[in-house]
Amino acid sequence: MFSKSSNKNTTVKETSSMKSTKSVPSIIGAGVKIIGDITSSGEIQLDGVVEGDIKAATLIIGEQGTVKGVIIADSIVVMGTVSGQLRAHSIRLEKSAKVKGELFHETISIEIGAHIEGTMTHKENPLQDNKTKNVSSITSKATGEKSA
Repeated sequence: MFSKSSNKNTTVKETSSMKSTKSVPSIIGAGVKIIGDITSSGEIQLDGVVEGDIKAATLIIGEQGTVKGVIIADSIVVMGTVSGQLRAHSIRLEKSAKVKGELFHETISIEIGAHIEGTMTHKENPLQDNKTKNVSSITSKATGEKSA
């Protein structure tokens, strides 16, 4: 019934039968580590570890959640740790967030206490990757002020 696969790049995708306008979020628990890419047409609540790229409508990374890879979503909320690129219409970094990488966004909200090391670029369509250079570089602990 189940067999081990030698392929370490596993992709988890929702099938058309899983799509729903009001579906419950997919939850990746604190004890779970995924090495590979994840694609979902709905919401993902991540409390575990993902080493790979994530594409979703909404991604919520809990305080114990960690992502190493590219994240593409309409909306991203970060309470945990991210190392990589974030592309979203809306990004919210809460006070427990630790982000290292590039952020491409239409709107962004950063709570005081969030740690950011990297670049942020405002784009009208952040979900497209057209290899543009970043506008502002930030290496700071968010204090409500922007440092250049």
